Amino acid sequence: MSTQAPERSYRIGDVADRVGVTTRTIRYYEELGLLGTASVRTKGAHRLYTEADIARLEELIRLRDLLGLTLEELVALAEAEEARAALRNQWAESATDSERARIVEAAIPLVERQLELVRSRQERLSEFADELSEKLRSLRKRQAELERKSR
Repeated sequence: MSTQAPERSYRIGDVADRVGVTTRTIRYYEELGLLGTASVRTKGAHRLYTEADIARLEELIRLRDLLGLTLEELVALAEAEEARAALRNQWAESATDSERARIVEAAIPLVERQLELVRSRQERLSEFADELSEKLRSLRKRQAELERKSR
């Protein structure tokens, strides 16, 4: 007989400290639908979060910071990931090739949208890197000219 310990829950302040964001950020992410905790909380009750909630928040913050996403883009990326997770569950439960073909067909535009967001950010970062490289070349050229003059 195995008894499973109840999953530990964390209050919003503890989560904010652990993840490195403000409690307002967490509440706002709930309002946007990025974290599902708000819908299961009764009015006036404390916000409680599981390890899965914390992992999701950490992933959202990582994506936001890594890709420099707007909140709208972050919502779109998260929605696409949730839809893909639902399709993975359907895949596991599907029995026929026609069902699986439908699942694959539904997954393709979701991944395309996510890839589009990532590539857009890559392009912007590449443009910025090119600008900085040009500035650095210009500064080094100016430095060399000044060193020649001072000799």
